[in-house]
Formats: sequence, structure tokens, C-alpha cells
Amino acid sequence: MPIHNKQVAEQFSRLADLLEIQGANTFRVRAYRSAAQTVESLPRDAQEMLDDGEDLSELPGIGADLAGKIEEIVKNGELALLKETEEQTTAELGEMMRLPGLGPKRVKAIHDALGVESLGRLKEAAENHEVRQLEGFGKKTEEMILREIERRKDHDQRTKLSAVDPIARSLKQYLSGLEGVKKVVVAGSYRRRKETVGDLDILITCKNDSPVVDRFVDYDEIAEVVKHGRTRSTVILQSGLQVDLRVMPEVCYGAALYYFTGSKAHNIAVRRIAQERKLKINEYGVFRGEDRIAGATEEEVLEQVGLPFIPPELRENRGEVEAAKAGALPQLIELGDVRGNLHAHTKDSDGKYTLKQMAEAAKQSGLEYLAITDHSKAVAAVQGLDAKRLRKQMERIDALNDELSGIRILKGIEVDILEDGSLDLDDDVLAELDLVVGSIHSKFDLPKKKQTERVIRAMDHACFHILGHPTGRLINAREPYEIDIERIMDAALDRGCYMELNAQPDRLDLNDAHCKLARERGLKVAISTDAHATTDLEFLRFGIDQARRGWLEADDVLNTRKWGDLKKLLKRD
Repeated sequence: MPIHNKQVAEQFSRLADLLEIQGANTFRVRAYRSAAQTVESLPRDAQEMLDDGEDLSELPGIGADLAGKIEEIVKNGELALLKETEEQTTAELGEMMRLPGLGPKRVKAIHDALGVESLGRLKEAAENHEVRQLEGFGKKTEEMILREIERRKDHDQRTKLSAVDPIARSLKQYLSGLEGVKKVVVAGSYRRRKETVGDLDILITCKNDSPVVDRFVDYDEIAEVVKHGRTRSTVILQSGLQVDLRVMPEVCYGAALYYFTGSKAHNIAVRRIAQERKLKINEYGVFRGEDRIAGATEEEVLEQVGLPFIPPELRENRGEVEAAKAGALPQLIELGDVRGNLHAHTKDSDGKYTLKQMAEAAKQSGLEYLAITDHSKAVAAVQGLDAKRLRKQMERIDALNDELSGIRILKGIEVDILEDGSLDLDDDVLAELDLVVGSIHSKFDLPKKKQTERVIRAMDHACFHILGHPTGRLINAREPYEIDIERIMDAALDRGCYMELNAQPDRLDLNDAHCKLARERGLKVAISTDAHATTDLEFLRFGIDQARRGWLEADDVLNTRKWGDLKKLLKRD
């Protein structure tokens, strides 16, 4: 059975959680966390790399021991060390650690004092006010626990797009290679490129004698066959993802694709237009009475209701139907429009590759410039840069720019925004940089007004350019901090600052609605990868997906410009 990177990374992450609860060596715990991040960010499945004879020990931060463990998971489906550790420490304690505010020490304290070994028992203890009785805990912590456990119920039903992507691609490749298959499209929220996916809807056209449905239910990764019909089947994959397969006649394939791609609200809005024209739209076509008048392509379906083609990413009923009627749909940004990357890390802080390696990878990926924005000194855990180290890095960047051709390295920093709104480095050194990204990495729990004013005070610095990952959320893991995003955007406009769309798949921050809000205000956005490894530069495509969902055009995005033009935009009055 194929093993995807998501499954390998999950085992390393669980092992790190349990070892941390046990009080294992910090460096050992960190090594497993780092390995999980490295594997999850690989552009290809580790299994495929092993099959091609690649040496995984050459990956950053992996080495021979971890490479062997990756191979063990790929071959056996599980890691023996994880199983052994779970026997020593209840596995669900690791799940408890994933709740914001509950680190290993707190989880161990709850476990030792109350015998709590599961989220269910933790909820019960919090509801009975047992947690607040423990030293170092209180009413707020108890309320947070209940709130986060409830929130996880919703998140557990949806999977991050980046984790679904390799699963969907593998399945599509498998089905496309079957005898008699003509078209295979993964529809639904996956085609709309939503940041999380509930299930997969796959639509197929094929010859009448194709064995596609029978072969589909024999797919290696299937854990359960829920339904097996002649033209439709439903399965649950080993990953827990549900997949619905539908075989459609070519005469109505476009109608089905349109029907199974759009959100419910979008489809209702289009059906209402059809009803006004005395037409009916469903997955089998567009009908006038009993006669099907369209259905083979999405374009002809929309033409019958007087609309142009609406890109899948926009089909959420957030004004796209009205814009289509008015001929005012945006010309959405494409990956090829982006010229540079404005947020990347190296080994000088918590990145995995050297300055030169990151530069060469950016050049190879077709970028014209790359901003190196290592962390500032406040992030001590990742060896953030002080002014002295930053100036030395700037000298090395100047030397590298003289050495390399076809790529320009920009001198930057991801400077911490401190609690009072001051920046972690003095303005004199920040003023020497090409680019300053300001970000929050601490004090996420400030009240909304205070958090908002904190960011606005940071923007008052004349050297501040871009607000990094503006809401601080981690998809399915951490809620955004309380902040008035509209007020922040207005402040950015007033000061000549910009917002980042952080393309790291765990973040995708700004979200799609905020991107649309920025566009409506005329506030430009930087789509950046926050790359910590050369392979992370490929995250740009997830940022483009999010930008398209947020209606952004190429002109709305800072880094679609040549460096000379971008430099002018970064110059504050």
C-alpha cells in the first residue's frame, strides 16, 4: 500500500509529542519535529524517492538514522519506535499537547494529578472544574480547553489541501491509466482549491466496456468500500479521506463537472438565473422542458444562462455571479506572473540550507529575486540574528550577488513585533535592508484592541514594509489571534505598507476573504513562501491558489513586478 508523506510526517510528529511528555532530550525531540516538517514539504513522496534509488540521508536534517526510519515507515506502514513509545505513554496524551496552551509540562501535570489519558476524559475533567483546581491552572485555561476540544470536532472532518494534493494526484494518475478511460477530473472543494478538503469527488468519462469502477474499488489505498455500483462507487482511503467516483456520459460531463465543483450557495445562485429563463440545471445538463440543450462542457452550460466561464476558485457565491453578469470578473493571477519571493530563511536562523543553496534553488525555479528574511534575535530558539550577525549576512549577500547571475538576493529580515509595538532591531540597521517583514511570534492572547494597536505602532516605523502572516493562524491547529484586520489594512494603506499572503500550507495567511478585502481597498499583497528549505519554494503554488480564491490579479500582488519597480513601491515617504 502506498505511503504518503503526510503519514510519515504524522508518525514523526506523534513520536516527538510523546517523547517530549516523557521528558526526553530536547535535541532528540526537535530532530523528529524537524524531520516531520522536512518530509511533509518534499515535492515528491518519500516512497517514490526511495523507489528511484535516492538517498534520503542527504535531505537537510535527516541523516542516516532518520532516513532509515522513513524507509521503515514506507515499507512497514508504521514505526516500531513509535509503537513502543505509545505503549509506554498513552498515545492520546500527544493529542492533548496539540491543544493551544497545553505543552508537555501541563499535559504531564494533568495526567499525573487527574489520571487523564484522553481528550474525552480531559473534556469531562474541565466540565467538572477539576482542571482549575491544579496549581498553575485556572478558569481561563479550563475554558480554553473546552473551546479547543469543541473546535477540533469541525477541523477533524477536513484535511489540509497540501496533504490531499499527493493523494488526489496519485489516484488521478491511477484512474487515468485504466483501460477505456478518457477524462478524469477531481471536482468539489479540491478543484476550488479550498485550504481544507472534506472529501474528493472524481468525475470520469470512459468507454462502455471500461473496467474503471471495478478497478477503482481495488485501489491499494482503500480501507473500506462503502458503495460499489455500476456508475458510482464510494470508498474510504487509509488516510480517512472519502472518495466518490462517478462515471458520466460525455453529453453531460460539463454539467456534472460544474454541479460537483461549485459550492452549494454558488450552484443555487446560478440555478435561480436558469429558472428565470424557464430552464433547469442539474448534473445531467441544462433542460428546457424535457429537452437537454447543453451539458457537454461547462462553458456551454454557463452560456445558456448568459454567463461567461467562471474560474472554479471563485465559485463560492461571494459576488462572482454578479461580476460575471456585468463582465467584471477578475483576470486571476497565475503562477507564471510571480517574479520573486519576499520571505525565506537560511541556516543563519532556522532554515535548512545555506544562503547560496537557497539562491540557486530560487534561480532554478525561475525566480528573478529572492529576499532572505531570517528571524531577528527575539526568536532565540532558532538563533535569530542580532544587528552584528545581520550586517555580516548583508555583506555575504552583496558578495553573492556579485558572484551569481540570473538571480538577485535581497537583504531582508523577519523582525519580531514586540508586545509594545516596537521592533526587535533598531531602525539604523533595518534602514540598511532592501526589505523588512514584521511578524508576531509571541503574545498571541492579547485583547483585540491591544493586538491591533501593537501592529499599527510597528507599521509606524519608516523601515517597515510587509506584515508577515497577519493573523497568526495555523490551519486546523491554531486559531487566528484577535485583531481588527480591516483597521490594520487601512493603517497599512495610510503608511505605505503591505500585507503578506504566507503560502506555507499550514498558514495560507491571509485567508481568501482577507485577500478579497485587501483588493477591494486597493492594498497590495505579497505572496511569499516563508521557505525554510529549497523544496519549500514550491509552496508558491498554494499561495497562488489562495490568491485566486481571493480574486487577486497580477497587479494586486507586489512580487509580480521587476525588482526595479518593486523597489520604488517599497520606498516609504
